[in-house]
Amino acid sequence: MELTLLGTAGPKGWPQPFCTCASCLGCTGPAVRGPACVLLDGTLLLDCGPEPAHAAARAGYPLTGVRRLLLSGPAEAAPLAWLPAAGLDEVAAPSAPPAWLPAPAAGGPGWRRVAAGDTFEVDGRRIRVLPGGTPGRVAYEVIGADGTRLLYVPPSTLPPEAEAGRAWTRGGGHYDVVLLDVVSWPERLATLRRDGAVTEDTDVLAIHLSHESPPGEELHRRLAAWGARAVPDGGLVRVGADPSPAPRPHRTLVLGGARSGKSAEAERRLAACPDVLYVATGGTREGDPEWAERVALHRDRRPDTWSTAETVELTGLLAEARRPLLVDCLSLWLTAVMDAHGAWDDDAWADGGAREAVRADVAALAAAWRACRVPVVGVSNEVGSGVVPATPAGRRFRDELGRLNATIAAESDEVLLVVAGQALTLRSLPSRAKHAAP
Repeated sequence: MELTLLGTAGPKGWPQPFCTCASCLGCTGPAVRGPACVLLDGTLLLDCGPEPAHAAARAGYPLTGVRRLLLSGPAEAAPLAWLPAAGLDEVAAPSAPPAWLPAPAAGGPGWRRVAAGDTFEVDGRRIRVLPGGTPGRVAYEVIGADGTRLLYVPPSTLPPEAEAGRAWTRGGGHYDVVLLDVVSWPERLATLRRDGAVTEDTDVLAIHLSHESPPGEELHRRLAAWGARAVPDGGLVRVGADPSPAPRPHRTLVLGGARSGKSAEAERRLAACPDVLYVATGGTREGDPEWAERVALHRDRRPDTWSTAETVELTGLLAEARRPLLVDCLSLWLTAVMDAHGAWDDDAWADGGAREAVRADVAALAAAWRACRVPVVGVSNEVGSGVVPATPAGRRFRDELGRLNATIAAESDEVLLVVAGQALTLRSLPSRAKHAAP
């Protein structure tokens, strides 16, 4: 199965017409993306943009061999004036044909109105129509003659629906390639992973991108964390022939100052995982309503499928973990460790006992972090750039947190620094992502 991605953006393209947002203004040259349009083996189109022939010509793949078009949304949503002259045999869509489209007898293509649950054959391929997750739209499963399985999910402005997600995972086995809007709804990918429809061997391609997506390298970095990738318009994907997708980072440390967005970034990195244990090291504080509000805001932001453990016993948790972990945060863990060893007391620290105990716990944590068998994301405060604390105990905490951050960073595959909501990569795995050239 061979895919040519003639367009990878949402219905308005990227950049959007006359939009002056930072994302659109920065989207130039090879980064420009047209509305979603996927050419399958040169004969079948999945959705189409306003000028599919021009998009195909730019990619070097004319549409002269195309005989079938599968639309994921109403026909009125796509400018189909080019269809009668294109020599198409059939168009499938979840709507009635538009009034202006000629009937087959007058040279127009045949029309197949489809609904979730329909199955039919197209040129030796088996097509299964699935719920689209949004009223009036459908998803498509395409099974090639060689047994390769493709899932195409339409764009959506609505949260993922459980029923649609279950429908996508029925049929047995995993998909070889999945095309969906990963950026807007990584939870959809989590659903597919939970039920085994997406595995580490599945090539997950991000489409329906728009100016709501992060621009530039940030897009590719975020997708890589979810086990997905974005192919430029005109990119060629040979299903089963390309190398396996690049591995996702196994251990990630996210640093940042207060209200920098570091926790949101850490949560985002695991958004495509179906089952995450959120390890909250802050605990509860009696008589502190402001702290309770902070905890509630964090809790409300997490997916319903995640669970929470409030503990500072990180070493044992890392050793026994069997599902992805998000630890928020290491600075509060260090606070608890220093409390336990009386390290705030100048005399206890000066005689070496408290110092050695704290650093032994840090070393044990680093060893457990290094040996952890599941993906783990840790959050910690970057305090070295601020005002020098006025007390010896404050300076002691600053110094020990700096040592802790450096120790955990050394054992991490990826290290990020979040500043004003922007994630800067300090360390990352070597890129093996497949960015196919047009």
